[in-house]
Amino acid sequence: MKIGIGCGADPAKIQKSLEKIKDKAEYVLFLKDVLDEPLDWIHYDISEEPEIRLVDALFNGEIDAAVRGTLPSNKTMKALKKRAGTNKLRRVAILQTADNKKFLLAPVGVDEGWSVDEKIEFIREAKPLADKIGLNNSVAVLSGGRFGDIGRHKIVDKTISDAERISELTGSDNCEILIEDAVLNHGIIIAPDGISGNLIFRTLCLLGGGDAHGAPVLNIGKIFVDTSRAGIDYSNAVLLAISLVKK
Repeated sequence: MKIGIGCGADPAKIQKSLEKIKDKAEYVLFLKDVLDEPLDWIHYDISEEPEIRLVDALFNGEIDAAVRGTLPSNKTMKALKKRAGTNKLRRVAILQTADNKKFLLAPVGVDEGWSVDEKIEFIREAKPLADKIGLNNSVAVLSGGRFGDIGRHKIVDKTISDAERISELTGSDNCEILIEDAVLNHGIIIAPDGISGNLIFRTLCLLGGGDAHGAPVLNIGKIFVDTSRAGIDYSNAVLLAISLVKK
């Protein structure tokens, strides 16, 4: 099994992450420049545009799964959209709270999940992922306020009405703005939009002592696990990619 990992910056951080799991798979590091201290058990794919090369290798079958690693998001996601033939990517983040409660969160891309239909698609595709990784597949839909907040602001009102409609159409639970309650009994959390989802992810993982296990892209027919360049370790995301290949 070959797993490709993008390396746009801080190659030592990527290699240190792989050291922990070196026997789990073969690894190919996609990067722009030759390293001063390469490791003999890692393959290195050097190119002028490693973002495009990583995506091409995935779709050409040269690797079984790809992890973005530290490659820049904008260029990598653009290449992925083009090769997959889609205008929208649906990423679902696998998160873990400081007290080890795991759940799926979507949308987490700032340009994702801005319509009722998009969020329904996230629910449809997140449930099989939850089943694959052994999480509760019940869904909590969040909004920008409680029912009692209706009338305070038109944007808040829209998030509340959207959450109610999504819950009715999918049989999910409308948990209003109460994410702290939603994670207790639901394995899938649907944020009001991509901005709030991204903020939830960053607050939990970068400020709140939580952890991220990567964000698989669910609508491209290939295994691609997105990651944040702000992360300090990528072994969880790589292990997720390995697990998804096996399943």
